[in-house]
Amino acid sequence: MSIFNLITLLGGLAMFLYGMRIMGDGLKESSSGPLKKALEQLTNTPIKAFLLGLVITAVIQSSTATIVITAGLVGAGIISLHQSVGIIVGANVGTTVTGQIIRLLDLDSSGTSFLQFFKPSTLAPIALIIGIILIMGWQSKGYGKAGQIIIGFGILFSGLLNMTDAVTALSESGIIEQLFSILGENPILAYFIGAGVAFVLQSSSASIGILQAFSMSGQLTFSAIYAVLVGIYLGDCITTAIVCCIGTKPDAKRVGIINILFNLSKSLLILITITIIHNIGLLDSIWNSVVYSGDIADANMIFNLACAVLLFPTLNFYEKLSHKIIKDKPVTVGKYDELLDALNPVFFSTPALAFGRCYDALLVMYDMARKNLDRSFKLIVQYNEKTTDQILEDEKYIDIMTDCISNYLIQISAHITVPEHSEIMNHYHSVVNEFERLSDHAVNITEIATALHKNQTSFSNEAISELNVLNKLISTILDYSDKAFKKRDVTAARHIEPLEQVVDDMVNALKNNHLERLRTGKCSVLTGTEFLNLLSEMERISDICSNIGVATIARATPEIKHQVHDYVSTLHSGRDEKFNLEYQEAHNKYFGLL
Repeated sequence: MSIFNLITLLGGLAMFLYGMRIMGDGLKESSSGPLKKALEQLTNTPIKAFLLGLVITAVIQSSTATIVITAGLVGAGIISLHQSVGIIVGANVGTTVTGQIIRLLDLDSSGTSFLQFFKPSTLAPIALIIGIILIMGWQSKGYGKAGQIIIGFGILFSGLLNMTDAVTALSESGIIEQLFSILGENPILAYFIGAGVAFVLQSSSASIGILQAFSMSGQLTFSAIYAVLVGIYLGDCITTAIVCCIGTKPDAKRVGIINILFNLSKSLLILITITIIHNIGLLDSIWNSVVYSGDIADANMIFNLACAVLLFPTLNFYEKLSHKIIKDKPVTVGKYDELLDALNPVFFSTPALAFGRCYDALLVMYDMARKNLDRSFKLIVQYNEKTTDQILEDEKYIDIMTDCISNYLIQISAHITVPEHSEIMNHYHSVVNEFERLSDHAVNITEIATALHKNQTSFSNEAISELNVLNKLISTILDYSDKAFKKRDVTAARHIEPLEQVVDDMVNALKNNHLERLRTGKCSVLTGTEFLNLLSEMERISDICSNIGVATIARATPEIKHQVHDYVSTLHSGRDEKFNLEYQEAHNKYFGLL
């Protein structure tokens, strides 16, 4: 043995872990949409929850990710704690798929040229070649994600090969034989070593993959590795539980606790069962036999499947016990606390899910701002103190939601790896501020109405009639803004700009009309000032809607993304026939109502 063997081993381990990370991130990225829909549409059937957890984990290659995302959905109230229990058990079984892939190390291709293609020494370079061709040869995001997954697969196997080469050299020194001989004689020590490795690496799949690489030395026996395997289950779930408990609601924390309880039960069941059947002589034939990569993968799968079947009837017990461990704290529930709790850091590893929670919060923000605008305009016609209080109360919530969403988006940015998610983040950053401004203008209009009420004055019937027409036009623009954001409706977004131009024209016309009324004494100076202030507020509301519409168009039309100003200037300069036609029709319609 030499220092160079150790360097090769650690370098191979680094490549293996990095390859697993790249492959896992690519799989989570490409499957995040279906994953989100599947989890959110989960039924109350435990068997379906189990199968869903198994399949999702097998696809994304990470039980930790599945359980952490599940905890986030529980905390957000999208699924119940009861539904999550089946997913947890399924995730523990699904993670065994990685070991079955790594067992290709055992493949004997001697005498068969076809099987040579499936050996890691051949698969690794083939995967790297295909991956880099997909990434560099095509600009499509789908090909890029596929290339990332395949390259991760290639790096993973390259790391495994480096580790096995180093292990082969180390085996000649007798170190591996001595180490696992000690572990075979002391299963408790083996158990805690397995738990410690999994805790440090934060991945049971990676920990078992390392064990599979060591098995290539031909010096590992079943008696030496079974306790290490069982310890790995506990070490991995402790990391998951810690993540689940960071800044979450009690039910989300219980998801992590249930995972620990299940894995503790699984560990005890396996250790007790193996001890009993070994003592009565049923394991003599395999106890000291050499195990290889495939044997470890099979033992891992059998342990997890058998425990899932045997412990499945007791799942309700874990749920009840988690309630006793994690107590509900008496708290005052705010109006939108549950919505804001959904902005959970556990979704950062899967940005699509994090953006989904932002979208839900933004929808509520827009609806609240829109209601405040409708309420505020009604106050101009008929003042009501309760309505004023409601507007001001909702404005406080909108400000809180703005801060929460903005901070959440900033935190998501560190986890974004694809341009598509960058576009979503930029879009949401833009609209969250626009939605807040809409509500701010509703408060400003409320203050105008309050001033008129306190001074016991009001606008003239002629002024109210003009304002009703302008409000009808603004409401139409708000309707299009609603569709543009909620449904990413580009057609609705394109309708906003011509109407916004009509608003500008109408505001100028109404200003001139009101100045004439002031000159002839039909309106007082106070009402005249407030009327002009109100027109300015309504004009700014239409400007905000224009920004929302343009942001929607820019997200859907990459060619204008960096030329938004030029795009708007082209429309307003009269160089777009469709815009000109729609503007003229709207101008005739609404000016005809004055």
